[in-house]
Amino acid sequence: MKEYDVKITETLEKTVTVEAKSRADAEEQVRSAYYNSEYILDSENFTGVEFGTTEEREIQQEQAETMTVLLVKPHMYPQQVQIGCDLEDLQKAVGGDIEAVYPFNEPVALVMHDEGKIMGKDLNRALRDGDGEIYDIIAGDFLVVGLGEEDFSSLSPELMKQFEEHFHQPETFVRMGRSIMALPLPDDMSSIPLGENLIHIQRGLTTSSTAIFVPFTVQELFQSGEALYYGLNALSNNMILCDRKRLKNPNGLILGTPGSGKSFSAKREITNAFLITADDIIICDPEAEYYPLVERLKGQVIKVSQNSTQYINPMDINLNYSEGDTPIALKSDFILSFCELIMGGKNGLEAVEKTLIDRAVISVYRSYLADPKPENMPVLGDLYNEIRKQPEKEAQRIASALELYVNGSLNLFNHRTNVDIHNRLVCFDIKELGTQLKKVGMLIIQDQVWNRVTLNRSEGKATRYYIDEFHLLLKEEQTAAYSVEIWKRFRKWGGIPTGITQNVKDLLTSREVSNVFENSDFVYMLNQAQGDREILAKQLNISQQQMTYVTHSDAGEGLIFYGNVILPFIDRFPQDTELYRVMTTKPGEVSA
Repeated sequence: MKEYDVKITETLEKTVTVEAKSRADAEEQVRSAYYNSEYILDSENFTGVEFGTTEEREIQQEQAETMTVLLVKPHMYPQQVQIGCDLEDLQKAVGGDIEAVYPFNEPVALVMHDEGKIMGKDLNRALRDGDGEIYDIIAGDFLVVGLGEEDFSSLSPELMKQFEEHFHQPETFVRMGRSIMALPLPDDMSSIPLGENLIHIQRGLTTSSTAIFVPFTVQELFQSGEALYYGLNALSNNMILCDRKRLKNPNGLILGTPGSGKSFSAKREITNAFLITADDIIICDPEAEYYPLVERLKGQVIKVSQNSTQYINPMDINLNYSEGDTPIALKSDFILSFCELIMGGKNGLEAVEKTLIDRAVISVYRSYLADPKPENMPVLGDLYNEIRKQPEKEAQRIASALELYVNGSLNLFNHRTNVDIHNRLVCFDIKELGTQLKKVGMLIIQDQVWNRVTLNRSEGKATRYYIDEFHLLLKEEQTAAYSVEIWKRFRKWGGIPTGITQNVKDLLTSREVSNVFENSDFVYMLNQAQGDREILAKQLNISQQQMTYVTHSDAGEGLIFYGNVILPFIDRFPQDTELYRVMTTKPGEVSA
């Protein structure tokens, strides 16, 4: 292709320039354009027009303007590159739309992808303030360019050297609690497990030789079989899979401040256990938070309230209720705790009153033990009538306390059980129980769970029991003592209790209650208040560095204590799932 100057001659003259392969092609282009009225002169009827080429020349190609800048990639040393000065050239260099920042006093700019972090590009280099504190991190490739009078320009040799040294060391980033640390990568960074080989040399290794590359500073918890998922290891990003039944004592606690994700974590474990194991699962739900999940899994929700027609008999017993002792001995212990709770008083029951109650318990169960059929099962009213028959004056005090729960307005527990408590997944909803009855209800449910545990033991089946707002049972001396006793017995009988509470201090209010803590080899710790952090650090021998993971942490983040293993975890549950909708308790997200 060449450029041709073609003269059009009629009454006037006009010279036009076109690009063409030959002189003839050039004249033909001009002729066609003229007759299509693109060139207007003054000829009449296009007569007397001539077309002639006056000059031809080679087309001069304009050389593209370039600039020399510094390209910085993640995990790599900076390199000098030459790129074009156009916007498209800058976009190509960083992989998308650009933004420029000016963090230095020198006449330079950093040109980077404007959505590098949102797109999940690898973190590259940290930007620091005058005190050396990190205030931002660049994600993805970026350029260090000079500043001209109107636009970007090449870096001067001095600036090139200065910023090659400034960004020389590649960095990796580690989250420590709520802060980010930038760690320099060593010069031999290809030898560390980043998954990126910059040397491009390969050799075969035996498994024993390969084992030396395992980072010994990271502990893992990854079991097989019926292991459940508890989040990702915050240090290695590997899954945490463990089976509480492998622990010497599988009893557990889920601890955290309000909003830290306690109930959600319990629901996630319940769901995993329901889908992976054959264990029975029972939930004590004081806030009606679990029923959407239970109904979705086709479990049984038992609504315990004064207006409900679903009843639970606190006098229920089975012949496997105790081992070694007669069933009545342990049942009598429960009824004593029940009576202490409803009668109140700081000193509990007197010795005479305990004797009266024990005598009445033995009497009311005599008929059932002789012929154990459902219609012979006693109810609370039978115990009330038996106590009234006793000649001692203390009997009338006990009967008067029981009357409210037998013939009075709180008589919902004076009925035989009329609901199916043999479903594999059972939730006791006690939200609508008044203040007077909530602790009583939790104690009775705990006894129902013990009945279930003893039945399941003979079938070789484990029973998981989740107690939300566990601190309510620990505040009263009577219910706390019975809870501690059950906590100790559960392991031997195949029970796996889990207490869920925000009040760590309540677990250590007395030596007896602290046994709950000491008999729990599984603790799932979410964000903790300062006072509770100090207690946990001392009780579980947790280092200050580890405690940063439960200090002002986000929901679903914390520490897992499994036997002698302590790991930081992160649990990000997908929010676009049906399970999330039936598990969340956040306002505005709760499933209707």
